[in-house]
Amino acid sequence: MPGPRPGSNAYDVERARLRKRIENSGRANDKEADEAANRYLQEEQRRPGFVRGERGLGPKGERGPGEPK
Repeated sequence: MPGPRPGSNAYDVERARLRKRIENSGRANDKEADEAANRYLQEEQRRPGFVRGERGLGPKGERGPGEPK
C-alpha cells in the first residue's frame, strides 16, 4: 500500500517519527526536518500500491470485462 493519507492519525504519527529521525541525525533543524518528512510522505503517496487478492478488485458484478473473476 502507498502509505497513510494526509490528515489521518497514522500520517501524523509517521511524519513525527520521520521528523525525529531526521532531527537526531543532525542533518536538519526543526523546520527543515518537518518539511523533509512531509516531502517524503507525499512522494510515497504517489507510489503504486498492489492488490493482495481478488477482494481488493471489488465486487464481481462491478468488475469490467477481462478482469479476474
